[in-house]
Amino acid sequence: MILIVLKVQVRPDRRDVWLERIAKYTAAVREEPGNTAFDCYESLDGPNEFAIVEGFASKAAGDAHVQTDHFKDFLVWFPTVIGTAPMIINTEVPGEGFARMNEFG
Repeated sequence: MILIVLKVQVRPDRRDVWLERIAKYTAAVREEPGNTAFDCYESLDGPNEFAIVEGFASKAAGDAHVQTDHFKDFLVWFPTVIGTAPMIINTEVPGEGFARMNEFG
């Protein structure tokens, strides 16, 4: 599984645009074959700081993701809403997606 986590600082004056566009983008990515997760979370501590968690079943699914029209469109509008360069973790992890946390059955 490919796991990608982005930390994004959104410009306060572009927050409404961010929320509208990321909702549409989220829906599109979730429809992709091989997508196992796509969620966006807002930080409790940092105003306008968001985290995106993405999962793809394989490297091939991740490679296909970056060829989609909605990803190409993301690359156009995303720079217009961020305040600083995002931070990213992009790695391959064992398994097929999220698993139940054993401590909680």
